[in-house]
Amino acid sequence: MEPSQVHLDGTRSQGKASLEPQEDPVTTRGVLYVHAATSALCPHIEWAVAGALGVRVKLEWSAQPAAPGMYRAELSWQGAAGTGAKIASALRGWMHLRFEVTEEPSPGCEGARYSYTPELGVFHAVTGVHGDIMIPEDRIKAAVVKAAMGEVDLEEELRRLLGAPWDEELEPFRYAGDGAPVRWLHQVV
Repeated sequence: MEPSQVHLDGTRSQGKASLEPQEDPVTTRGVLYVHAATSALCPHIEWAVAGALGVRVKLEWSAQPAAPGMYRAELSWQGAAGTGAKIASALRGWMHLRFEVTEEPSPGCEGARYSYTPELGVFHAVTGVHGDIMIPEDRIKAAVVKAAMGEVDLEEELRRLLGAPWDEELEPFRYAGDGAPVRWLHQVV
């Protein structure tokens, strides 16, 4: 039996792909902060980000004062909702790399923040319209239950849910980037 699709007007199509026009994807924007990368990684980072954005990427690399021998770059991007996750996925897991990706909220989509360090891995948080981290109710409830069972300290678990360990590790790299140039790139949609 072939799957059927139900359309909003109540009609059904049996086993055929719907040929109705698709809505334009929701556009959002964000920033990639490469806080620290080795010189050998720089071209690979550009290639990975280009793959996520669908356009050629050439970052303006500068020395990272907080880590001699490392480089930093920033890239403002515009693309479909979910592009921040694509960028973070393309870069996660690389040793000798520290980065953050932000994605602004857009119609029907929450914002997002991704932070990565080799020691801590990836941190992901949903963000609101003002950039505040929004912890889902179920994660708060789980933290309270774990704390009640003696598995975790509640304050420390809430700090982790807010990304405090990542902030502490990345903060020296953020300050070193103040005043650095930022380029805008638009994703092909």
